Amino acid sequence: MSLASALNTTKSIFSNTSTQTSVVSTNISSATTSDYNRRTAVTTTNAYSGATTVKVERTEDAALLKQVLQSIADDGGQQSLLAGLETLNSVMGGNEYSATPSESLSALREALQTYAASPSDSTLAAAAVAAANDVATSLNQQTDAVQELRADTDGEIATTVDKLNQLLTDFEKVNNEVKRLTASGGDANNALDTRESLLKQISQIIGVSTTVRENNDIAIYTTTGVTLFETVPRKVSFEATTAYDANTVGNAVYIDGVALPAGQGSSTSAMGSLQALVQLRDEVYPGYQNQLDEIARSTMLLFSETDAGGSAIAGLFTTVDSSVVDFETADIIPGLAGLITVSPTAQSDPSSLRDGDIAGIDQNTESAAGFSDLLYKYVSGFETQMTFDADANISTKATLLDYATDSVGWVEEYRSDATTAAENTSAMLNRSEEAYSNTTGVNLDEELILLLDIEQSYKAASKLLSTVDEMLASLMEAAS
Repeated sequence: MSLASALNTTKSIFSNTSTQTSVVSTNISSATTSDYNRRTAVTTTNAYSGATTVKVERTEDAALLKQVLQSIADDGGQQSLLAGLETLNSVMGGNEYSATPSESLSALREALQTYAASPSDSTLAAAAVAAANDVATSLNQQTDAVQELRADTDGEIATTVDKLNQLLTDFEKVNNEVKRLTASGGDANNALDTRESLLKQISQIIGVSTTVRENNDIAIYTTTGVTLFETVPRKVSFEATTAYDANTVGNAVYIDGVALPAGQGSSTSAMGSLQALVQLRDEVYPGYQNQLDEIARSTMLLFSETDAGGSAIAGLFTTVDSSVVDFETADIIPGLAGLITVSPTAQSDPSSLRDGDIAGIDQNTESAAGFSDLLYKYVSGFETQMTFDADANISTKATLLDYATDSVGWVEEYRSDATTAAENTSAMLNRSEEAYSNTTGVNLDEELILLLDIEQSYKAASKLLSTVDEMLASLMEAAS
């Protein structure tokens, strides 16, 4: 090896160790930074100068990243669904379900039994009517709460859509920077880290798949195949609805003109939080509302009276606007649970409940203080099977109390299954992120070992430089 060749090799080693040391130092300092991928100084060997640093590469694993994005979307959807169900559980009175109609209906039956045993007692009559008021109040309050949940969820959808649009705008800027640096041969690694971070945030809102194109350009598609980003963001639009009642249908979320479908099931098919929010607003909460309306209809039927023509008419329970409803047919009457109330006649004269003349048809024709036939009829009615609309998604044949209990069970089963599914998606996300981090993240032990190797290379270069210096000094001395 000539002295010139030795000097070139030494210079190259010093340059390489400087670059490698800088890369390792950056890796170590960024070890705890989220969405940072390990950098590696890639070198090659040539005949002239030995090892020469070519470029600094960012560690990537496309297959594992795809799994991470899918796991983020799965968990985002499941956790959003579970959060909504937990809120519904709170509205129902927590794990005791103290605010549900099943509790107040049970109390009404007990009050009726007590009153039937002493039908002349005006205090017991007032207590029975008060218990009926509690049933109506429970149905009214649950309806108001459910519709408020729908309105809140609608607002959350609007906020999430705004966030998604902003993320796509930010993604466009970073993606353009990646393309520019890649095309010019610059260092795009930091921009790639930022772009990947944005992609993960987008995945939490809506499930995505990606395609890498020329100059590291990326196109993003939803899991349903709709284009979300291709050179520029596609429009994600949503028109919020400020107030809800049982008849209100929420607006759809549109991505590039295509409506986003709602998630399905307790182990939801929602990919990302947005689909889960639509599921809560349009399926879960309305499902519970349908059951409330069926409870209200059946309660009105149970306590109905009979007119002169033999037809059932509203008795103890009526509607706040005195509207006539067909409570005999097993069809959901949207919003009835929010309208049901105790008849003003029963509230002003509790004994009318005993006599059956709330609607003006007196069944206690002898005005007997001990008349209890109608009260016992109401009590036995709680044990009689009734027909319910199948669209409420629970029993079609059950007693009123069993149906009200089944409604609570429907929510609890939904929540329990969603909790189990959320634990699974969370575990899968943790495993996916761990596998991806093990492959692309910084391992401090490996970096410290590499630093020791670089140190040895530096020492070898220093020794070589010292030898060259001695040889040059000897040559200069000989020449003189």
